[in-house]
Amino acid sequence: MDVSKRLSASLEDYLEAIYHIVKKKQAAKAKDIAMQLDVNSSSVTGALQSLSKRGLVNYAPYDLITLTPEGSRIAEDVIRRHKALYRFFTVVLSVDEVEAQEMACKMEHDISTSVLDRLIQYLDFVDNCPIGGITWNEELGFTCKHMMKFGSCEKCAEEFKSTKE
Repeated sequence: MDVSKRLSASLEDYLEAIYHIVKKKQAAKAKDIAMQLDVNSSSVTGALQSLSKRGLVNYAPYDLITLTPEGSRIAEDVIRRHKALYRFFTVVLSVDEVEAQEMACKMEHDISTSVLDRLIQYLDFVDNCPIGGITWNEELGFTCKHMMKFGSCEKCAEEFKSTKE
């Protein structure tokens, strides 16, 4: 079984935090991780020991912390899931950024690869749609670039049809 399948959401959050700190500072300290995740130092120590036993971090007490190649791979996957969910919530559903961040953090741990891939394909479609994409309008719901209710705009239907011919 893949190591990432056995990681809790909490341990994935630690990998994600370490990844971001290392990108910024080249290495992480336990206190940096505690501050980023708003947890106490004993929680950080326990998580680092667990991640170290799994071969995901390079850790020794009072030393700098870095990710192993496998730890980096898993952290990048968590970040990919987070970014896709955040983008879906903000771009497609027009959820405010704070709520989108919170929900992406919660859902990034449970979304399957197949659903994530489909979600990313949908986001790419919305970005590149020949009819100009779909947005959320509080009064009309989902709309096209002409501010017509999605599915009822003849201009978009004609434009979309002409791109297929």
